[in-house]
Amino acid sequence: MNSRWYLPAGTARAIPYEVYVTPESAGWSYSSLKIISVDPDGTHAFETGTDEVIVLPLSGSVTVQVAQTDCKLDGRASVFDGPTDLVYVGTGQRVTLRSERGGRFALCGARVQGSMPLRYVAAPEVSIELRGAGQSSRQVRNFGTPDALPAGKIIACEVITPAGNWSSYPAHKHDEASETESVLEEIYYFEIAGGPKGEPGFGFMRTSSSPGHDIDLLEEVHDRDAVLVPYGWHGPCVAAPGFDMYYLNVMAGPNPERAWRISDHPDQAWVRDTWADQDVDARLKGDS
Repeated sequence: MNSRWYLPAGTARAIPYEVYVTPESAGWSYSSLKIISVDPDGTHAFETGTDEVIVLPLSGSVTVQVAQTDCKLDGRASVFDGPTDLVYVGTGQRVTLRSERGGRFALCGARVQGSMPLRYVAAPEVSIELRGAGQSSRQVRNFGTPDALPAGKIIACEVITPAGNWSSYPAHKHDEASETESVLEEIYYFEIAGGPKGEPGFGFMRTSSSPGHDIDLLEEVHDRDAVLVPYGWHGPCVAAPGFDMYYLNVMAGPNPERAWRISDHPDQAWVRDTWADQDVDARLKGDS
């Protein structure tokens, strides 16, 4: 059962994409993620079709051409080098990526009816949130959340978990429609920093059954792995000591309102109250 939801690096490929998760491949209805490497002086063209798409540089810079508009993204050296600029593209568009020096780019998607106009977001506009405290401290880059970006359904953010810390904690869920919870399909895509001599990093992720939803996943995750969360209590994500963890979250669902509402696991919700007496991990940086 786990293999359906855990996608080790290289197992979700579909040429030319290094990661290729669509509603069809995942067996759900809304969320998608594709990751493409573009060679120096290379190009990649695609159609958004019935998806809205956020083009997010993971490494390198790129020019995103949509119709007669060119958006130049400065990008970044790696996901651990802070937030990046990005472009939102609506449905029914042909998009061409051109990269002078090459790079890797995430295409975060959601299946929608109707969408918003093309929008460029500069890196300094990305809201940085410090969430949790102590060993639950993490940095959240809210580049594609409802308050940050107008969109149809997509909700997306990046999380940096310093080595030895826990994130996506307390475990939480969003698989019921209620006043306090949204129904959202979620993708986690991981990049794990290596050791001082390039030793491969690792961490762990847990997903467990919620009422009416049977799932049981506890995986050692590595660089460029992905985990699908169709339902269930998910978290924690644990960064092994010595290895910083990054993950990209992409979510979408059937709710008429685009909102991220969650329920904490009842056995772990009390942990939030302990953060008031702890300092945020000094390795993290928030808004200046």
